Amino acid sequence: MHRVILLAALGLGAVAVAAVVAGPAMSRVEQPDFRIEKQDGDIEIRAYGPLIAAEAEVKGQRREAINEGFRLIAAYIFGANQPKAKIEMTAPVEQQKQKIAMTAPVTQQGGGTRDGERRESWTVRFIMPKAWTMETLPAPTDSRVRLEAIPPRRFLAIRFSGFAGEDAIREKSDELRRYAETHGLAIKGEPVLAFYDPPWTLPFMRRNEVMFELANGATG
Repeated sequence: MHRVILLAALGLGAVAVAAVVAGPAMSRVEQPDFRIEKQDGDIEIRAYGPLIAAEAEVKGQRREAINEGFRLIAAYIFGANQPKAKIEMTAPVEQQKQKIAMTAPVTQQGGGTRDGERRESWTVRFIMPKAWTMETLPAPTDSRVRLEAIPPRRFLAIRFSGFAGEDAIREKSDELRRYAETHGLAIKGEPVLAFYDPPWTLPFMRRNEVMFELANGATG
Protein backbone atom coordinates (compact mmCIF):
# COMPACT_ATOMS: atom_id res chain seq x y z
CA MET A 1 0.00 0.00 0.00
CA HIS A 2 2.78 2.42 0.94
CA ARG A 3 4.60 1.50 -2.27
CA VAL A 4 1.52 2.37 -4.33
CA ILE A 5 1.24 5.75 -2.57
CA LEU A 6 4.95 6.41 -3.13
CA LEU A 7 4.72 5.54 -6.83
CA ALA A 8 1.69 7.76 -7.20
CA ALA A 9 3.53 10.61 -5.51
CA LEU A 10 6.55 10.07 -7.77
CA GLY A 11 4.22 10.06 -10.77
CA LEU A 12 2.69 13.36 -9.74
CA GLY A 13 6.17 14.73 -9.20
CA ALA A 14 7.17 13.71 -12.72
CA VAL A 15 4.13 15.48 -14.12
CA ALA A 16 5.04 18.63 -12.19
CA VAL A 17 8.63 18.49 -13.45
CA ALA A 18 7.41 17.98 -17.01
CA ALA A 19 5.15 21.00 -16.67
CA VAL A 20 8.03 23.11 -15.37
CA VAL A 21 10.24 22.09 -18.31
CA ALA A 22 7.58 22.16 -21.03
CA GLY A 23 6.01 25.49 -20.07
CA PRO A 24 9.03 27.68 -20.83
CA ALA A 25 9.98 25.53 -23.84
CA MET A 26 6.58 26.14 -25.42
CA SER A 27 7.00 29.85 -24.74
CA ARG A 28 10.36 30.17 -26.51
CA VAL A 29 8.82 31.45 -29.71
CA GLU A 30 9.01 34.78 -31.50
CA GLN A 31 7.41 37.69 -29.68
CA PRO A 32 6.71 41.20 -30.97
CA ASP A 33 9.51 43.71 -30.38
CA PHE A 34 8.89 46.80 -28.29
CA ARG A 35 10.89 49.56 -26.66
CA ILE A 36 10.35 50.33 -22.98
CA GLU A 37 9.98 54.09 -22.65
CA LYS A 38 9.36 54.05 -18.91
CA GLN A 39 9.22 51.40 -16.17
CA ASP A 40 7.61 51.89 -12.79
CA GLY A 41 7.56 48.64 -10.82
CA ASP A 42 5.46 46.13 -12.75
CA ILE A 43 4.07 48.83 -15.04
CA GLU A 44 5.70 49.77 -18.35
CA ILE A 45 5.08 52.25 -21.14
CA ARG A 46 5.95 50.42 -24.36
CA ALA A 47 6.38 51.53 -27.95
CA TYR A 48 5.60 48.93 -30.61
CA GLY A 49 6.49 49.22 -34.28
CA PRO A 50 4.18 48.19 -37.13
CA LEU A 51 2.88 44.62 -36.87
CA ILE A 52 0.70 42.21 -38.81
CA ALA A 53 -1.94 40.18 -37.01
CA ALA A 54 -4.08 37.21 -37.93
CA GLU A 55 -7.29 37.68 -36.01
CA ALA A 56 -10.82 36.47 -35.61
CA GLU A 57 -13.87 37.99 -33.98
CA VAL A 58 -15.84 35.58 -31.83
CA LYS A 59 -18.76 35.87 -29.44
CA GLY A 60 -19.30 34.37 -26.03
CA GLN A 61 -17.91 34.58 -22.53
CA ARG A 62 -14.22 35.38 -22.34
CA ARG A 63 -12.85 31.86 -21.88
CA GLU A 64 -14.97 30.23 -24.55
CA ALA A 65 -14.21 33.11 -26.90
CA ILE A 66 -10.44 32.84 -26.60
CA ASN A 67 -10.61 29.06 -27.06
CA GLU A 68 -12.65 29.44 -30.24
CA GLY A 69 -10.49 32.27 -31.53
CA PHE A 70 -7.32 30.31 -30.81
CA ARG A 71 -8.73 27.31 -32.70
CA LEU A 72 -9.53 29.39 -35.79
CA ILE A 73 -6.17 31.15 -35.98
CA ALA A 74 -4.17 28.04 -35.10
CA ALA A 75 -5.88 26.29 -38.02
CA TYR A 76 -4.80 29.16 -40.27
CA ILE A 77 -1.11 29.04 -39.30
CA PHE A 78 -1.04 25.24 -39.50
CA GLY A 79 -2.27 25.17 -43.09
CA ALA A 80 -5.89 26.38 -43.41
CA ASN A 81 -4.68 28.87 -45.97
CA GLN A 82 -3.85 29.14 -49.62
CA PRO A 83 -1.42 27.52 -50.55
CA LYS A 84 -1.49 25.45 -47.30
CA ALA A 85 1.68 27.04 -45.93
CA LYS A 86 2.88 26.56 -42.36
CA ILE A 87 3.51 29.71 -40.32
CA GLU A 88 5.61 29.71 -37.18
CA MET A 89 3.80 29.93 -33.84
CA THR A 90 4.28 33.17 -31.91
CA ALA A 91 3.43 34.51 -28.46
CA PRO A 92 1.39 35.95 -26.93
CA VAL A 93 -2.20 35.16 -27.82
CA GLU A 94 -4.07 38.47 -27.50
CA GLN A 95 -7.72 39.00 -26.66
CA GLN A 96 -9.67 42.25 -26.62
CA LYS A 97 -13.33 42.94 -25.99
CA GLN A 98 -15.07 44.89 -28.73
CA LYS A 99 -17.08 47.99 -27.96
CA ILE A 100 -20.45 47.98 -29.72
CA ALA A 101 -22.26 51.30 -29.91
CA MET A 102 -26.02 51.36 -29.37
CA THR A 103 -28.24 53.88 -31.16
CA ALA A 104 -29.49 55.67 -28.04
CA PRO A 105 -29.19 56.56 -25.28
CA VAL A 106 -26.27 54.45 -24.00
CA THR A 107 -23.18 52.56 -25.16
CA GLN A 108 -23.18 48.88 -24.33
CA GLN A 109 -20.01 46.81 -24.00
CA GLY A 110 -20.30 43.48 -25.75
CA GLY A 111 -23.08 41.96 -27.74
CA GLY A 112 -26.22 41.75 -25.69
CA THR A 113 -27.71 38.52 -24.36
CA ARG A 114 -28.65 35.15 -25.69
CA ASP A 115 -30.67 32.61 -23.70
CA GLY A 116 -30.14 34.72 -20.61
CA GLU A 117 -26.33 34.72 -21.03
CA ARG A 118 -24.28 37.77 -21.92
CA ARG A 119 -22.81 37.36 -25.42
CA GLU A 120 -19.77 39.58 -25.69
CA SER A 121 -17.79 40.13 -28.83
CA TRP A 122 -14.02 39.55 -28.68
CA THR A 123 -11.11 39.88 -31.08
CA VAL A 124 -8.49 37.15 -30.67
CA ARG A 125 -5.19 37.58 -32.51
CA PHE A 126 -1.73 36.19 -33.14
CA ILE A 127 1.01 38.59 -34.23
CA MET A 128 2.62 37.19 -37.37
CA PRO A 129 6.39 36.46 -37.46
CA LYS A 130 8.54 39.37 -38.67
CA ALA A 131 9.68 37.38 -41.72
CA TRP A 132 6.21 37.71 -43.29
CA THR A 133 4.60 40.71 -44.98
CA MET A 134 1.03 41.42 -46.06
CA GLU A 135 2.13 40.53 -49.58
CA THR A 136 3.74 37.19 -48.67
CA LEU A 137 1.35 35.90 -46.01
CA PRO A 138 -0.99 33.19 -47.35
CA ALA A 139 -4.67 34.04 -47.60
CA PRO A 140 -6.93 32.41 -44.96
CA THR A 141 -9.36 29.84 -46.33
CA ASP A 142 -11.75 30.51 -43.44
CA SER A 143 -13.54 33.84 -43.90
CA ARG A 144 -13.68 34.27 -40.10
CA VAL A 145 -9.89 34.80 -40.06
CA ARG A 146 -8.52 38.07 -41.41
CA LEU A 147 -5.08 39.66 -41.73
CA GLU A 148 -4.66 43.16 -40.34
CA ALA A 149 -1.75 45.59 -40.70
CA ILE A 150 -1.33 47.33 -37.32
CA PRO A 151 0.39 50.75 -37.24
CA PRO A 152 2.95 51.71 -34.56
CA ARG A 153 1.32 52.06 -31.15
CA ARG A 154 2.19 52.81 -27.54
CA PHE A 155 0.80 50.87 -24.59
CA LEU A 156 0.57 51.11 -20.84
CA ALA A 157 1.21 47.51 -19.74
CA ILE A 158 1.42 45.44 -16.58
CA ARG A 159 2.78 41.90 -16.32
CA PHE A 160 1.71 39.30 -13.75
CA SER A 161 1.95 35.57 -13.07
CA GLY A 162 -0.60 33.08 -11.77
CA PHE A 163 -4.00 32.30 -13.23
CA ALA A 164 -5.49 35.08 -15.35
CA GLY A 165 -9.00 34.79 -13.97
CA GLU A 166 -11.67 37.47 -14.12
CA ASP A 167 -10.73 38.93 -10.73
CA ALA A 168 -7.03 39.18 -11.61
CA ILE A 169 -7.77 40.80 -14.97
CA ARG A 170 -10.17 43.29 -13.38
CA GLU A 171 -7.66 44.11 -10.64
CA LYS A 172 -4.80 44.73 -13.10
CA SER A 173 -7.03 46.74 -15.45
CA ASP A 174 -8.12 48.96 -12.56
CA GLU A 175 -4.49 49.37 -11.46
CA LEU A 176 -3.55 50.60 -14.94
CA ARG A 177 -6.52 52.97 -15.05
CA ARG A 178 -5.51 54.48 -11.70
CA TYR A 179 -1.89 54.79 -12.86
CA ALA A 180 -2.96 56.50 -16.07
CA GLU A 181 -5.14 58.97 -14.19
CA THR A 182 -2.44 59.73 -11.62
CA HIS A 183 0.24 60.28 -14.29
CA GLY A 184 -1.89 62.20 -16.76
CA LEU A 185 -1.93 59.47 -19.41
CA ALA A 186 -4.81 59.21 -21.88
CA ILE A 187 -5.79 55.61 -22.58
CA LYS A 188 -8.31 54.43 -25.15
CA GLY A 189 -10.33 51.37 -25.94
CA GLU A 190 -10.78 48.15 -24.03
CA PRO A 191 -7.81 46.45 -22.34
CA VAL A 192 -5.76 44.04 -24.44
CA LEU A 193 -5.19 40.72 -22.64
CA ALA A 194 -2.01 38.84 -23.54
CA PHE A 195 -1.28 35.21 -22.61
CA TYR A 196 2.14 33.67 -23.26
CA ASP A 197 1.97 30.11 -21.93
CA PRO A 198 0.24 26.79 -22.66
CA PRO A 199 -2.54 25.76 -20.25
CA TRP A 200 -0.41 23.23 -18.35
CA THR A 201 2.20 25.80 -17.29
CA LEU A 202 2.47 26.03 -13.52
CA PRO A 203 0.83 29.21 -12.17
CA PHE A 204 4.00 30.80 -10.79
CA MET A 205 5.71 30.41 -14.19
CA ARG A 206 2.91 31.95 -16.25
CA ARG A 207 3.27 35.28 -18.01
CA ASN A 208 0.10 37.29 -18.44
CA GLU A 209 -0.29 40.93 -19.35
CA VAL A 210 -2.98 43.58 -19.43
CA MET A 211 -2.35 46.56 -21.73
CA PHE A 212 -4.16 49.78 -22.63
CA GLU A 213 -3.33 51.63 -25.81
CA LEU A 214 -2.18 55.18 -25.16
CA ALA A 215 -3.97 57.91 -27.09
CA ASN A 216 -1.93 59.95 -29.57
CA GLY A 217 0.14 62.60 -27.86
CA ALA A 218 0.04 60.88 -24.45
CA THR A 219 3.38 61.20 -22.70
CA GLY A 220 5.04 59.33 -19.89
